[in-house]
Amino acid sequence: MNSDIETNSYRILVLDDNYSMQRLVSTALQKAGFQVSTVSSAEEGLDNIRRFGLPHLALVDIHMPYGMNGLEFCDSILSYSDLPIIMLTAVDEDETIIQTIDQFAEDYITKPFNPGEMVARVRRVLRRIGDFAYTMSVETVVDEYLTVSFPYQRAYINKSEVQLTPTETKLLYILMRHAGQTVTADFILRRLWPLETAYEDRLRVYIHRLRKKIEQRPEQPKYILSQRGVGYSFARV
Repeated sequence: MNSDIETNSYRILVLDDNYSMQRLVSTALQKAGFQVSTVSSAEEGLDNIRRFGLPHLALVDIHMPYGMNGLEFCDSILSYSDLPIIMLTAVDEDETIIQTIDQFAEDYITKPFNPGEMVARVRRVLRRIGDFAYTMSVETVVDEYLTVSFPYQRAYINKSEVQLTPTETKLLYILMRHAGQTVTADFILRRLWPLETAYEDRLRVYIHRLRKKIEQRPEQPKYILSQRGVGYSFARV
């Protein structure tokens, strides 16, 4: 099937405790050309991200046999990133579906499901999110001055480590994912604080803090640029 995205450039993390389900999902995605990693628990998922970096998309089951459940995994990851997530679960309660889509997920697929439809939904989400320039490796080298580690929520400024807050990390993730494009202030506000009413003044505070941490001259930013009345962009270097 033809598609307008290069699937082999996308990495997908599958979180499901059932081995047969892992095989079904990963086989369908691999046949479509995606790179796939599978994990059996939320803790394994977090460890996978710390080892290999953020994927381009995660498929997550809700119920886990022990430890964190799928929603807690989503909450942890989305505290510092804007990782696209599709829930893939047997839970079909309306309240859970609505709450999950509202807070965490780009889409929600209930089991049993058609593998072809699942792949189509994955493609649709990735197409909407866009083919961002930076792969979310453990350390993303921007240039010789700036390196960012999203899984560890820190940056290296001229090789010196600088810790980022979860919100600062997520803001930088959103901007870098759309590197070279202006991201509207409204879009950023909705992604950073989806359950709150937030205004641009609040966003300006975080832009200011982030510039102070990663820019050589915060008053003359090189990376995080403003477009008055529209939003912000991360400059391609």
